Amino acid sequence: MLIKLLHIAAKLDRVGMHLLRYGTVIVLLWIGGLKVYKYEADGIVPFVANSPVMSFFYHYDAPEYKEYINKEGQLVPENRAWHEANHTYPFALGLGAMICIIGFLIALYPWFPTLSALGSFLCIGMSL
Repeated sequence: MLIKLLHIAAKLDRVGMHLLRYGTVIVLLWIGGLKVYKYEADGIVPFVANSPVMSFFYHYDAPEYKEYINKEGQLVPENRAWHEANHTYPFALGLGAMICIIGFLIALYPWFPTLSALGSFLCIGMSL
């Protein structure tokens, strides 16, 4: 009886790994898909502008964005124009596409485990 329970538990381990994998895929597709919306793009400006790795994507230097922050639910056309000139929205679209691609790569596990491993390593790198 105990051995039978251990065999069932061992099989559930694999189920848990698949659930974890596809949970990660759902989260990546969700976060990447949200980058299409301008309010989400506005929200990542402080992180990108102050990043030593990504700040070169923006046109203006880091401290300047503070004057053009749209508060939640607020739409200020001058702030949107500044973000257009800063390349905020095209960068957010590119970042969202990359996050979705990583999610799709991880989802390919049943058919292409090597590509899925690449997606997993990219996800780890993105998280770091």
